[in-house]
Amino acid sequence: MNKFIRIYLVPGAVFQSILVGGGYGTGREVIQYFTRLGPVGGLLAILISFAIFALVLSLTFEIGRRFRAYDYRAFFQILLGRGWFLYEIFGFFMLMLTFAVLISAASGVLEDGFGLPAWIGMTLVFGLVGTLEFFGRDVVMRVLTFWSIVLYAVFITFLIKVFGAIPEDITAAFATGEVKEGWAVSGFQYAMYNMTAAPIVLYVARDFETRKHSVGAGIIAAVIAILPAVIFHVAFAGAGDSVTEEEIPVYAMMNMYSMGFLTIAFTIMLFGTLIETGAGVLQGVNERIDHQLRDFGRKPLGKWGHTGVAMGFMALALGVASVGIINLIAKGYGTMAWGFFAIYFIPLMTVGVWRLLKSGENS
Repeated sequence: MNKFIRIYLVPGAVFQSILVGGGYGTGREVIQYFTRLGPVGGLLAILISFAIFALVLSLTFEIGRRFRAYDYRAFFQILLGRGWFLYEIFGFFMLMLTFAVLISAASGVLEDGFGLPAWIGMTLVFGLVGTLEFFGRDVVMRVLTFWSIVLYAVFITFLIKVFGAIPEDITAAFATGEVKEGWAVSGFQYAMYNMTAAPIVLYVARDFETRKHSVGAGIIAAVIAILPAVIFHVAFAGAGDSVTEEEIPVYAMMNMYSMGFLTIAFTIMLFGTLIETGAGVLQGVNERIDHQLRDFGRKPLGKWGHTGVAMGFMALALGVASVGIINLIAKGYGTMAWGFFAIYFIPLMTVGVWRLLKSGENS
């Protein structure tokens, strides 16, 4: 793979692939954290999220590069010392929440798109995520990068179709200039709980050689990750209240405006995105486990061990999935955001910056 692509594009593709999962990819998160704040208020909240993404990713990648901390355990030993396990505790619950949303969304996507029963979606999630974990890091990174291109092609087509159907409604919505109270907090919350993915994807930083690589990859990753939110928000703002209560708002819009083949393409793209979200997160978990095994003088898990870890985590998440995607996103994610603010964001901005300055490297 071309070095430029591996350094500047792959990190963003991997980070985005984890972000655009059950909540983001269906449009549910965008409504909860952006669109409900008004057309302009939603854009301001998105801008807050982008700024935090760029800052946190750049610092996280640079700390990972500088101290060769390519998994979240090693990374949080730098930030929290003996308290590194706090991230693992919060991370475990966030992982369960992520996979619960993923499983709920996967079942709903195939049911709404093709009329298939929920168990088929769950079976495919287990099988495909397990297969990617079996083949390991390089395959996971290549698949996530390729699917990111597919995702953007479908999202942009969706926006073009919506603009073609309701251009006056979109223009009128933004002309109101509506900004509802709480947009800054909402944008901050969205960035905080999603930033949990940054330490998990530190395995993408192995090719970074300079600070320029870390900062450039962080900013580009933030752009790649946030643009789908802009696309969805613009579309939803034009549709108004007719989609805000839907579990999968994107499908509601596609059915509303009879998008035909695009609905099928979106279903395939979204289901694939759910798979890569699971694979990307679990690759980070497997990297952490392998690192600790090496510290203990033992061999890494190997292909079947990595697959077993993936199956175990997804099996645990099945019970949480019964809560439903709307409640999981509205209540679970917002609560977790403040926990990660305390154990990740504050230490990163203080201890992390201090450690970088103390190391004395300027390149």
